[in-house]
Amino acid sequence: MAENPGLENHRIKSFKNKGRDVETMRRHRNEVTVELRKNKRDEHLLKKRNVPQEESLEDSDVDADFKAQNVTLEAILQNATSDNPVVQLSAVQAARKLLSSDRNPPIDDLIKSGILPILVKCLERDDNPSLQFEAAWALTNIASGTSAQTQAVVQSNAVPLFLRLLHSPHQNVCEQAVWALGNIIGDGPQCRDYVISLGVVKPLLSFINPSIPITFLRNVTWVIVNLCRNKDPPPPMETVQEILPALCVLIYHTDINILVDTVWALSYLTDGGNEQIQMVIDSGVVPFLVPLLSHQEVKVQTAALRAVGNIVTGTESRPRWFSTVMSCPTSQTSFTP
Repeated sequence: MAENPGLENHRIKSFKNKGRDVETMRRHRNEVTVELRKNKRDEHLLKKRNVPQEESLEDSDVDADFKAQNVTLEAILQNATSDNPVVQLSAVQAARKLLSSDRNPPIDDLIKSGILPILVKCLERDDNPSLQFEAAWALTNIASGTSAQTQAVVQSNAVPLFLRLLHSPHQNVCEQAVWALGNIIGDGPQCRDYVISLGVVKPLLSFINPSIPITFLRNVTWVIVNLCRNKDPPPPMETVQEILPALCVLIYHTDINILVDTVWALSYLTDGGNEQIQMVIDSGVVPFLVPLLSHQEVKVQTAALRAVGNIVTGTESRPRWFSTVMSCPTSQTSFTP
């Protein structure tokens, strides 16, 4: 397959350093990033994701009663605290459906209603996994909003309960907790480091196994991307060390969404300081990035270009090392500055 001439030109400028200083090369990479950010509909680039209505479980028969009525927010709030489990579940479902709207979900209205503590309390209900799932879904979509809306979820003490749900015996509950944590982590380095401090990395990485459904693994990989985002400050070195072996596994995945997110995670990690870049090099993953520069998917090419460009501009000696890797891309070539 013939390569895109524009991409090839950009690669020459980034990797061969023909008369270009480091600042110019960084500017080129920033231009690529800006261009990518213009396409906000590319889901793999989103820091936060709303769970749409069509991904719902089958609604209960009772929920039809809520649909048939013009249920007010006050009624939802009242029924969400009902002792009747059927009524309570239907009310939480109704709240979740309001938040699953594609256009302007009433997140602020729900927050102001005082429903957050009720939803968080529902996360504790191990005896009712359907209620846990619906509450987690509603909170996920609240956390998909603005930073203030995400902070409202964090301040309601939902994060420790989401981490607890990662150990649920019900896979749909686990996956919804992963999605919620991804939205919270994606809010920025403060939330990221808070969730990391509570121990998210180990249980998250445990989901990377052959039995996991592909849709679940996509969400796990997306959360890993969010853990790698931001360099002011960057993620803790211990976290990078934990994540890199997982990325070395995921880079072989045949699913395009997982591959793209994996390479973007590496590009974010290589956008940090020299110590962080060296950790990526030492992981042995770089030789497997090289073939992705000519991948048939432009999204993969772009992410790989960004990652490799970050690596070779790190120190003066890295371009020489990288030329060795390019000549033998499948070898485990080590580099020490």
